[in-house]
Amino acid sequence: MKKIFILTGEPSGDKLASTVITKLQQSHSDIEYLSVGGSHLNKLGIKSIYDLKEITYIGFTSVIINLFKIRNKINETVNKIIEFNPDILFSVDSPDFTLRVAEKVKSINPNIKTIHYVAPQVWVWREGRVKNFKKFLDHVLLLFNFEKKYFDKENIKNTFVGHPLLENKENIKTDLSNMIDENKKIISLFAGSRTSEINILLPILLDFIKLMNEKFNKYNFVFHATNQSKDLIKNEIKKKDFSNVEVISDEKIKTQILSNSTFAVAKSGTVSLEICNLKIPSIIIYKMNFINFLIVKFLVKTKFANIINIINQKEVIPELIQKECNAKEIFRSVVYFLKNPDLMKKQINEVNNTLDEIKSKTSSSMEASLILQKYLS
Repeated sequence: MKKIFILTGEPSGDKLASTVITKLQQSHSDIEYLSVGGSHLNKLGIKSIYDLKEITYIGFTSVIINLFKIRNKINETVNKIIEFNPDILFSVDSPDFTLRVAEKVKSINPNIKTIHYVAPQVWVWREGRVKNFKKFLDHVLLLFNFEKKYFDKENIKNTFVGHPLLENKENIKTDLSNMIDENKKIISLFAGSRTSEINILLPILLDFIKLMNEKFNKYNFVFHATNQSKDLIKNEIKKKDFSNVEVISDEKIKTQILSNSTFAVAKSGTVSLEICNLKIPSIIIYKMNFINFLIVKFLVKTKFANIINIINQKEVIPELIQKECNAKEIFRSVVYFLKNPDLMKKQINEVNNTLDEIKSKTSSSMEASLILQKYLS
């Protein structure tokens, strides 16, 4: 029996990995899996060797503080993979963790094929990393076509597979009347998946809701959460006197809620593509501690945080970063869009044109699963 070890480092990677493995399971039922994964892989019957929370860190300072713990986790993970002895180590995103593990695994057992999904953003910072990847990666699966040149230059096998969040999802309708007041429009909110992000962004978003409620009475606010973060968000909402705020973590309901939203306010990250794909106008927010921000500002080559803006080299989707990421600025930006429907239409049109350039011909998960199949044969 062939074996695959799936290595993720955070909930978004767990979700991306599950889309590929779902496709692979449809054509190959005789593969044994083990993982470092979360709820999405767990739903596919794939066991994780430990809880994903144990390695989900964010920011340079928190990584430094937890350096000893991270090093121990890397070594523990490497030992488990070597013991499992898979045909393929399928690592997904979180390069500072997953690629360190992959490099050690490859040095111990060169026969294990290493395939990495979601190329590190070398176009944002540390382009020099690509040379080192050649030593231990057999294949890199790219979400964006413009990334190919960086890996072609070093003769690293790579395939543009497109982004899974741009795939058309099965639309299962759920009755939401018990959750949402049908007479009110929905504004979807994304405070991030990591506790450290939520601790910073959630209070800002709750203050934004307070400002909106003082001005309007026609909106429902829905936080899109992971299973791990929903209780944290719910507990903070309970402290406020809100009657028009909900928290959802069910993926099918989240997609339905988002597709019926008037607007979205989202933490910078991959979820923005999902919002764009459903043709929902939005703004991007992000805030980190000052030391991390200074380090990022020094290292990062791109002017923008959002991928749509990076591709277009202009602010198609407004970004409120650091000082601008506050309740009043978010309120001003959202209200400005809501009062100018033509502006929302313009954003959606520009976004759609961009998405047409970065969608795969079939589906990202199918393309990625085909690469895995080639290495299994």
